[in-house]
Amino acid sequence: MLAKATAKMANSRFINLEIPTMTDKLYGESQKLATAVFTLAQKLQPCIIFIDEIDTFLRSRGNNDHEATAMIKAQFMILWDGLKSNKNNSRIIVMGATYRPHDVDLAIIRRMPMRFEVPLPNENQRLAILTKLIKDENIDKSVDLLYVAKNTDTFSASDLKELCRYAIYTPVREKSDILIKQSESDLNDQLIKTSITHMRKVKSKDFDDAIELMKEGKKFLDVPGQKVTIF
Repeated sequence: MLAKATAKMANSRFINLEIPTMTDKLYGESQKLATAVFTLAQKLQPCIIFIDEIDTFLRSRGNNDHEATAMIKAQFMILWDGLKSNKNNSRIIVMGATYRPHDVDLAIIRRMPMRFEVPLPNENQRLAILTKLIKDENIDKSVDLLYVAKNTDTFSASDLKELCRYAIYTPVREKSDILIKQSESDLNDQLIKTSITHMRKVKSKDFDDAIELMKEGKKFLDVPGQKVTIF
């Protein structure tokens, strides 16, 4: 979200580089895809190329790296260096985000001299995020977002998004269970339309259950809350 906000504030185009799209089973195709990304960015400039979980793609190189992996990293850095040597004053910025900054290759870090640590949102920020996430949803008036914000102190913005998603889909899951239990003879279009129309609102208990579930998951994974590093 920060990268998209940066692109919007800078009035730039935004390319969200998804790592799976950069890998191809055919030898040499990944390098072509990397070239295509930078070619597209040059046509769209000013442009920001954003790599989420950059450590998974441009992690520190070692002797155990596969040849294809090493080649795509080298190709990516060559294309990156080409931006600096471009006589047309290229207006392309490469950004990345990671929870594991120490795993990023040193050659990449040298090309990204600025680093920002993004802490977990505070209570007021969590309240603002929650308000934005549910503004168009069918929420009961009993839901106290301030209470939710107070009880999610170890949650990141992505955690809050998942929390809202789980709570909002609780009525849908309940209605789906009811429909599944109906006999096939009763399961007609009119019944489905009626069920969807009479979907209940999202209540405080839905958020409470979502908070409890996600906190249990954090305990299981032993992840109290991680800070994101933006390059």
